[in-house]
Amino acid sequence: MGEELRLARGVVVRRLLAVDQGPGSVSSLHVRVMAEAAGVSVRTVWRWLSEAREGRLEPAARQGGFTLDGEQWEILAGVGGNVAALRRRMTGDGSSSLQGVPSLGTLHRAVQRDLRAGRVLEVARPSRNRVEAGRYDRVLAELKLERAGEGLPVVDVDPEVPAVAASDEEAAPPPRGGLRLFVPGARVVSTAAVAAVVEVVGHTVAARGIGCVFGDPGVGKTVAVQQALHLLPARAPVWRAVVGVSPGLPQMRASLLEALGLSAGSLSHRAQPADRALGEALRQPGILFLDDAQRLSPPLSDYLRLLWDEPGTAAALLLCGAGAERVIARAPALRSRVLTWHQVPGLDQERLGETLAMFHDVWEGAEPEDMGWADATVARGNFRTWAKITSHVYALSRRGQDVRVDRPLIEQACARLGPYP
Repeated sequence: MGEELRLARGVVVRRLLAVDQGPGSVSSLHVRVMAEAAGVSVRTVWRWLSEAREGRLEPAARQGGFTLDGEQWEILAGVGGNVAALRRRMTGDGSSSLQGVPSLGTLHRAVQRDLRAGRVLEVARPSRNRVEAGRYDRVLAELKLERAGEGLPVVDVDPEVPAVAASDEEAAPPPRGGLRLFVPGARVVSTAAVAAVVEVVGHTVAARGIGCVFGDPGVGKTVAVQQALHLLPARAPVWRAVVGVSPGLPQMRASLLEALGLSAGSLSHRAQPADRALGEALRQPGILFLDDAQRLSPPLSDYLRLLWDEPGTAAALLLCGAGAERVIARAPALRSRVLTWHQVPGLDQERLGETLAMFHDVWEGAEPEDMGWADATVARGNFRTWAKITSHVYALSRRGQDVRVDRPLIEQACARLGPYP
């Protein structure tokens, strides 16, 4: 053991014994503070104290053997714990004699012995596979991309074409996410289906109840709910959580804690404190939006029901997902408490051309018969599929000047979607 570590042990042991023999007793906090002061582990201090209580105040003397002094230990930390680099520094990079310098094996044994004795080697380890946040943002800006976020599954919006967020001219559109497309200039479209969801969500939130929004994949359920939440006049807080794949109760609890801004790391595996924290948070008016609710198992559905049965709960719960209604139907207790059920339909066939023209300018001037053919054979009223068709139509139409969006071009775009559009 090095001389500095031996002296540190003497100070630590004497002070802890003074506390131990006084009116109080040594606690884990005493030991942790002294371990930090001495630069050793907590386990080492407990061992020192145990030996001191048995009468061994000093470490057992070693016969001979090389030990590193404080300066050499600092050099070792500076070179990242590389013992060979330390030895090169000790020999002056070969410029001086090797007399008095231990062998590489002796140095390794000395370092390992001191580490086992409790000496701490503070090495600043470089992080791997991490990118500085500022540099990451600069790269995104150079690529003309945005950080991936939650929200509308639409597009890269052309900066010269502002996004349309329903009829509220002052409100900024919600953040985007979901399907990755390349459709500069695309806009959020407020269809009749979106308006119906806005009305349903508004009623559910006003009643502080539970609502279920369901429908086929890709019809725009999540987009419609997020648009409705964005347009709420009261601007109540919205907590968004996504149900993971085959989640257990701890994962579900952690997801809710994180959505509500609570300490998920320290509470997710402590059932009672976590449930109390969730109950307190849900006493304030707000909306918990739970997406992909079709992944809920019956125990998780019952857990949500118990949270909303707590007296004083003032938050509304919105469950959304393709097949969410079938999952809730298998949980009778939760099903009986759902205030509002709403199925989001596909695109209105009578207003298909008008809707697509509002979604992107590339559809202006296209023949309704051609769009009707694409919907009947490929899209079938699915807005997500139409967004993909729009992406390919846009790319094909930009190949040359004055390219007309006609039947052959639409057929070529649809062919790029493969057998499962």
